[in-house]
Amino acid sequence: MSEPVRQSAVLAVSDDRVCLVTARSGRRWVIPKGQIDPGHTAGEAALIEAWEEAGLVGALDAEPVGSYVYEKLGRPHHVLVYRMTVTAVHDRYPEVASRQRAWVTADEAIDRVDEPGLRDLLRRVFEAPHPDQLSVG
Repeated sequence: MSEPVRQSAVLAVSDDRVCLVTARSGRRWVIPKGQIDPGHTAGEAALIEAWEEAGLVGALDAEPVGSYVYEKLGRPHHVLVYRMTVTAVHDRYPEVASRQRAWVTADEAIDRVDEPGLRDLLRRVFEAPHPDQLSVG
């Protein structure tokens, strides 16, 4: 088994809304994330991704809210996720031409995200019930 690729991501929150961006393919909604480059901490990498992929600036919580694992190109990717309180939103940023940005409620974010690990993490962070645990009134 190959060593997992280490990534960090940002769960950007402003006014009870979560920022999602499209993957480069434009077909999936994700949170800003990327590899942790040598010389950067996971938190620094998360801040860089928030800027590059979504034009967001803000303050990270001191500790990550969680992590998840997904597979891409046959390799596991381990993503450490930090919550960020957004302090500025810019309309010009490095990847503005290749990604869409959307501000959604926590429930909408859970509905839009395809990645099971990320969806579970969003449920934990926002304390949303799993669809299998919903009771029928």
